[in-house]
Amino acid sequence: MKFIDLLRTSIGNTFRSKARTILTVIAIFIGSFTLTLTSGIGTGVNDYIDKTVAAFGNENSLFVQKVSERSTPGSNEGDGPTEYNPEESNVRLGFGSVSGLSDRDIEKIEKIDGVGSVDPMYMVTPKYLESANGKKFKLSLGSPPEADGLQLESGKAPERAKDEILLPASWVEPLGLGSSQDAVGKTVKIAIGNAVDQDKTFTATVSGVSQASLAGSSDNPIPSVGLNKELYDYQSSGSPRKVPNSYFTATATVDDMSKVGTIKSQLADENMLGNTVEDQLGMFRAVINGIVWILNSFAIIALLAAGFGIVNTLLMSVQERTREIGLMKALGMSGGKVFGLFSLEAIFIGFLGSAIGAALGIAVGSIASGALSNGLLSTLPGLSLFLFDPFKIALIILSVMFIAFLAGTIPAVRAARQDPITALRYE
Repeated sequence: MKFIDLLRTSIGNTFRSKARTILTVIAIFIGSFTLTLTSGIGTGVNDYIDKTVAAFGNENSLFVQKVSERSTPGSNEGDGPTEYNPEESNVRLGFGSVSGLSDRDIEKIEKIDGVGSVDPMYMVTPKYLESANGKKFKLSLGSPPEADGLQLESGKAPERAKDEILLPASWVEPLGLGSSQDAVGKTVKIAIGNAVDQDKTFTATVSGVSQASLAGSSDNPIPSVGLNKELYDYQSSGSPRKVPNSYFTATATVDDMSKVGTIKSQLADENMLGNTVEDQLGMFRAVINGIVWILNSFAIIALLAAGFGIVNTLLMSVQERTREIGLMKALGMSGGKVFGLFSLEAIFIGFLGSAIGAALGIAVGSIASGALSNGLLSTLPGLSLFLFDPFKIALIILSVMFIAFLAGTIPAVRAARQDPITALRYE
């Protein structure tokens, strides 16, 4: 018998006992269906994370923070007080203070080989934002580096040297700016006080409108680097004595990302910690991939159970067709072809279950993704909860077929070893 004859015969034999075959296919279908959905979730969420990488900053950005000596890994200090260092800068937060970067630290970062520009994060606290219609709104500004590459509904990110601001989509209507497209080019006013509580307003041009993102970075308006510096300079003015600058973090642009490891080591020598965008996204990816693998484990258990179903189905088939197997071998069919015949039956059962499961998984996932995008997840434009990669779907189907083949080897070997004389005498 040629291969095509073996395939045709094995497909026909599969449906000799329809009930057994259907039950086995259903078991495989459940595992394949679950694997397809979990694969879709993993691909969809990771794709969205990749799209919103810029919400955490430019891929070539290195976010630098000061690390106090007592919190440096390997420090042997106990729980007692830390000796005061007049050269160490502190940044006050709502719940206390942390070690901050000083101007001297910024200079050290700039001198590191491989670092291009360094932008310190100025802690700016404006009083309000005033729209063209005279309404005033509470204002908390985002950090300028967060604007690089954000998904935009209209316009563009603020230019570094211009007095521009990027508005979240949710701010356009309350500010009376019309649509997202109409808002671009219009101006708003930002009021801020200085050290002696003298208010001053700064005019900013709307450069663009940003979409919501996984990082939440686009929830607040984001000024340009130049505008943020102007606001900080005025906020720091008016004091009878000069107050040293202190920055919570700084964003360094790395010219060659292959040097980032060396740069991090040099920062650590100066009690500074550097993190890239990928470092920040690592936690998100780990959580998503962990959840997907947990769900996949249930699908794999279902497939293993289905494998035992295949063994049972084919063993019963071998027993019922013992005389037929003896006749085929008596007529000259080799043991290898008998093995191939039953192996093809197992593979075909695996294909049926996995193909139907994958097809239905894609259909259900696509429908659910569309419904969620227009409902529960409508605040996250661009997120498709289920996104199916053809390569991964093909890999699932092939993997299930391989599992089915392995499960079918036991009955296939038993059939191939049948003695034709004994088999023909079987009642």
